[in-house]
Amino acid sequence: MNETPQPSPIATFYQAVPGVRAPMRADAAALGTVPTRAFQYCEALRTASSFGWYVFPPIDFALQWDGARILWTYRGARAWYPLESAQFPGFAAEFDRRAPKRLRGFAPPFLTALLEPGMVQLWTGLFIETAADWSVLVRPPANLPRSGAFELYEGIVESDRWFGPLFTNLRLAKTDVPIHFDAEMPLVQVQPLHRSTYAADACSRFGVVRAMADFPSAAWSRYEENIVKPNLEPARPAGAYAAEVRRRRRGTCPVHAA
Repeated sequence: MNETPQPSPIATFYQAVPGVRAPMRADAAALGTVPTRAFQYCEALRTASSFGWYVFPPIDFALQWDGARILWTYRGARAWYPLESAQFPGFAAEFDRRAPKRLRGFAPPFLTALLEPGMVQLWTGLFIETAADWSVLVRPPANLPRSGAFELYEGIVESDRWFGPLFTNLRLAKTDVPIHFDAEMPLVQVQPLHRSTYAADACSRFGVVRAMADFPSAAWSRYEENIVKPNLEPARPAGAYAAEVRRRRRGTCPVHAA
């Protein structure tokens, strides 16, 4: 019996650190933290939440910053250690066992204190590559509650041309308190982007209508259809936009929005 061939993956994650949790498809409910009404009716929120993949820290660990020096520790460690550049526990030897001989001694660091105050580069324990002309946006998880103790930076990596460790950069925002990172909670959300979507040409092609007097009639008609008519119908069903978007994604003909 012939099986339907599977499409090639847009992104491939390589698990380098033994035992690191595998990425998972991001969740429309943001791991159940989205309010029920928003999950049911706000398709914009659901779509953003489920776009891409969750990536997790490779181990439970903690950082502490006194405004000048950063310390770190991890599950099973006996002390706090000053952070400059630190390997994942035991990984350097594992890397040298598995890597080609010419690459031994070049294991990527797990944590690196950067020159800027409170800045840390963190490796997820994964490598990544993408299909031709696809990049990845590495960003904080969409719509998940965030810690006030650190901030994640966002970055776009052209991972079809550059193969290497999947890193993120963060800025510590609190001093003199341990800041914990849980290996069971997503650290970043990795989202696929076709290179054409963020090319200079695409980002330069935008317009601005500067006054309502200049709004075209087609824009007012769309406003009437999307905003005014539903509010004039006393028995209108909730979540018409969400229902229409879901029907469209299933490939069925959309019903007139109520």
